[in-house]
Amino acid sequence: MARALFRLLETRLASGAGVVEDGNAAPLRATELLEAGSEIAAALRRGGLGENEPVFVVVGNRSLDLAAFLGVWMAGGVVAPVHVSASESTWAAVRASLGARVVVEGGEALFAQDAPAPSARRELEDAAVVVFTSGTTGAPKGVVIRHRGFAGKLAALEPIIPFGPGGVVAIPLQLTFIFGQWTAFLALCAGASVSLVRKFSPQVFDALYLRNATALCVVPSMLRAMEQGPRPLDRLRTIVSGGEPLGAVLAETTVARWPCAAIFDCYGLTETGAADFCAISTESEPRGAWIGRPTGGVLYRIRAEDGGSVPAGRSGELQIRTEHGMAAYLGEPDLTAAAFADGWFRTGDLAVEEPDGEVRLVGRIKEVISRAGNKIYPAEIETALLLHPQVAAALCTGVPDEAIGERIHATVVLAAGARVTAPEILDWLVTRLERYKVPDFLVRRNAVPLGSTGKASRAALRDIAMQEMAEAQGASQVLAP
Repeated sequence: MARALFRLLETRLASGAGVVEDGNAAPLRATELLEAGSEIAAALRRGGLGENEPVFVVVGNRSLDLAAFLGVWMAGGVVAPVHVSASESTWAAVRASLGARVVVEGGEALFAQDAPAPSARRELEDAAVVVFTSGTTGAPKGVVIRHRGFAGKLAALEPIIPFGPGGVVAIPLQLTFIFGQWTAFLALCAGASVSLVRKFSPQVFDALYLRNATALCVVPSMLRAMEQGPRPLDRLRTIVSGGEPLGAVLAETTVARWPCAAIFDCYGLTETGAADFCAISTESEPRGAWIGRPTGGVLYRIRAEDGGSVPAGRSGELQIRTEHGMAAYLGEPDLTAAAFADGWFRTGDLAVEEPDGEVRLVGRIKEVISRAGNKIYPAEIETALLLHPQVAAALCTGVPDEAIGERIHATVVLAAGARVTAPEILDWLVTRLERYKVPDFLVRRNAVPLGSTGKASRAALRDIAMQEMAEAQGASQVLAP
């Protein structure tokens, strides 16, 4: 059905009792959100917006941002969210990719003067959103998600994630991020209220409009930051985690901190519609090392480098087939074709299927470290570090080295009150990893480096590590004060 996502939201919001608030503007009831969207749609129609025409929606986690999504869909357009603080280079890249002439910001629709409507693009037929993601290449790619796929994803997740009528869902995830989008719309479909957070910090949850949150949607880096200081959100019952590995230690400390809450740890990519797998952690059964089992409408397989199958317990590339995935990378037919193998999306993640059917990630193909001829996956080292009882967070990358190709640089965030030295951690690792996988450099930081979406970033760590190594002129293993 055409515009299936909008039709679903229109039906749910018309009878919904929830509100959307951002701590600044007045809260919008569900019906008022529809009304605001209708006004935006009317302005777009007056301007001559074409069917399936792309529209830049400038977002800053404001209540009206969600109304803008609805308004574009109501007018028959396609949403392309861009953050309000996006750089000129980002704007140049997305304009070149999308060629849109319309911008919606703060409820206002602006048409470029004298710009003709863009030609119809088959890739955008019945598309709901174009999400720009850089992935591991650095160049923004426009991932096209259709209404039918997005609506199907919400339907698959609704029986799994218990937002529910009367709940209050706090979302510090940016709406440029598909994780932020689906959690916001899933909450609205469930009749819950949505509390958007414009800029994350642990202190932001002291704000009055957030104190009654019953659900929290975060990347694990945010959970680590929240471990310092008093526990907020006493009514919390549901934590939705995604975007990066949760880890067993963080799962344990989080459910211990909020013993009445369960963590719904979701794994997925923008290209597959997100949340393709879900593992649930509770106080009695903390998880974190596994991504769990597939959600509705998702099939998977694990393949060797030559494309052949691998036995249970052996690692290979995780590949996904789903009815909720992308239509294409916009304007990139060769890139789109290369992303699939016989109709299966190649995630680039290395996974192992355990005998009981649970799936565990062990690394990423493109992030392999080549050290003295050995191929090492950073995630394996990070997983080992996170098993140390005094390590709260860990991140690992390779840095260039003339002698052996790359050296392993790891950073750790210690648990509150921890007292441990670099040699102690490294000696401990030797009992759990082959010696060639033990980091050459170990540095303590107050937080792991983050990327633009708020996720832990190995690329950012690599840049920092290279600068530090140049300054240190060959300093050996160190645990920074």
